Amino acid sequence: MFPEPGKPALVQPEGAHYFCRGDWTLAGIEDLDSRLAGVNWPNKDLQLDGSGIGAIDTTGALRLLNLVAELERAGHPVTLIGLRPEQRALLDLVRERRADAGVSAPPLTRSNPLERLGRAFVSHAQAGLQFLGFVGEAAVSLVHALWRPDRLRWRALFGNIEDAGVRALPIIALLAFMLGIVIAYQGGQQLKIYGANIFIVELISLTMLRELAPLITAIIVAGRTGSAYTAQIGTMQITEEVDALRTIGIAPMDLLVLPKLLALVIALPLLTVFADALSLFGGMVMAQALLDVSFTDFLERVPRVVTLTSFLLGVGKAPVFAAIIALVGCYQGFHVRGGADSVGRQTTVSVVQSIFLVIAADALFSVVLGGIGL
Repeated sequence: MFPEPGKPALVQPEGAHYFCRGDWTLAGIEDLDSRLAGVNWPNKDLQLDGSGIGAIDTTGALRLLNLVAELERAGHPVTLIGLRPEQRALLDLVRERRADAGVSAPPLTRSNPLERLGRAFVSHAQAGLQFLGFVGEAAVSLVHALWRPDRLRWRALFGNIEDAGVRALPIIALLAFMLGIVIAYQGGQQLKIYGANIFIVELISLTMLRELAPLITAIIVAGRTGSAYTAQIGTMQITEEVDALRTIGIAPMDLLVLPKLLALVIALPLLTVFADALSLFGGMVMAQALLDVSFTDFLERVPRVVTLTSFLLGVGKAPVFAAIIALVGCYQGFHVRGGADSVGRQTTVSVVQSIFLVIAADALFSVVLGGIGL
C-alpha cells in the first residue's frame, strides 16, 4: 500500500530493495514509526534507496540514520544508495554533530565483534592518554601555584574546603558510625562463641583505621563531591563560560581545577580522621551492648593495638584518593559536550571511574605495604 503523497515511507517493490519515498521532514516524520512497525525485514542484506526522497531536513536525516542503526543491531546489513550529494552531505553533518555531542554515530557498514573490540580498546587507550595529559597539565599548574602562592585563588580554595569538607561531616559521621556498628556486630557474634570478647578492639581498630575508614570516606566523597565537580564544570562547558574564561585570559586550570584539587587534598585526610573516630565510637557502642566490653576497657586497649604507623598509613592514603577523585571529576567535566544529557552521562562516568580507581589504588597500597612489611 502506497503512502499519501509527500508522507515519508518505505516502499518494497521486490526482494530486499527498499525505496525511501516522500518528504523526510519534521512535518510528517511522526507517522513513520507506525508504518515501519509492521515491516517484515528479510534475513538478507538490505538496500535503502534514497532516490525517491523529495525533501529531507535534520529530523529526517536523524531518523534515517537511526533506522540504519536499528537494522544493523538487528543483524541486517544495510547499504544506503541513491542519495543526492546534498542529502549525503546532510547525513554526514548530522552524524558529525552526534559524535561531537558524545553520541556514537550509527555505522553504515556492519562491523564484526573483533573490530568492535579493537575500536573499544583504541578508544579507551586514547582516553587514558588524554587523562594522563590532563594530570600532567594539572601538575605543572600546581607547581606554578606553589612557586607563586599569590596567584592561587584563595577564596575559591576556602569555598571548596567548606563544600567538600565541612558540609560532608554529617553524612560521613552517620555512615562511619553505622559501619563501626556493623563490623562490631558481625565480628562480635563470632568472637562471643570462643569467649574472645576483648579482641573486638583489635578487629574494629585495625580494620577501620587502616582500611575501611579511608576507603569508605573516599567512596562517599567520590559520589558526593566528585560528581559535583563534574556537573559544575560540565554546565560551564555547555553555557560556554569556560571559553569565556579563556577569552579574558583566565586559565580554567587555575580557577576551576587547582582550588578543587587542593581543597580535597586538605579536606579528605581530616574527614578520614573524623570517620576513624566515629567508626570507633560505633564499635564501642556495639561492643558494650553485645560483648560487655566497657568504654573504658575499649579505650585503654586501643593505644596498645593501633600503632602510630598503622594510623598514619590509613590517613596517608587519603591525599592520593583525594587527588584521584578531584582530577577525574574535573577531567570528565571538561569533556561534557552537547546538553544536559551529556552532563548526566559524564557525571555517572566520573563517579564510576573515581570509585574504581580509588579501590584499585587501595589494593595497590595493600600489596606494596605488605611487600615491605608494613
